[in-house]
Amino acid sequence: MFGWGPATRIYLAAGATDMRKGFEGLYGLVREKLQLEPLSGHVFLFSNAQRNRLKLLFWDGSGLWVCAKRLEKGRFRWPPVTSGQARVVLSHEELAMLLGGIDLAAGRRRAWYRKVVAVDPEPIIAEKRVAQ
Repeated sequence: MFGWGPATRIYLAAGATDMRKGFEGLYGLVREKLQLEPLSGHVFLFSNAQRNRLKLLFWDGSGLWVCAKRLEKGRFRWPPVTSGQARVVLSHEELAMLLGGIDLAAGRRRAWYRKVVAVDPEPIIAEKRVAQ
């Protein structure tokens, strides 16, 4: 897999895409449908209506990459999308699971944060007593 950094976002295009589209067609979809900049260095995923083909578009700083995958059996399990939503943001782990055949709709995100306990804003000052 490519070595994308943590700042790289992964956008999944909601709905079906014509898999005959190449560089220019996918570039246009990112700009017009997703309302994003294709040369941002982020990753953009597209799938056909049957969800057995996938295309990935990203800019590496010197040129555009278009990668394709066709499944021999089965389908990619796209995450649920609300009506009117043009894109879904995936984490790097979710992309790996999607490409590995794991159903993202069946899973759920866990809250990986801890509840913050309020701290007294007044600093604690240690007093020194001077012997007289």
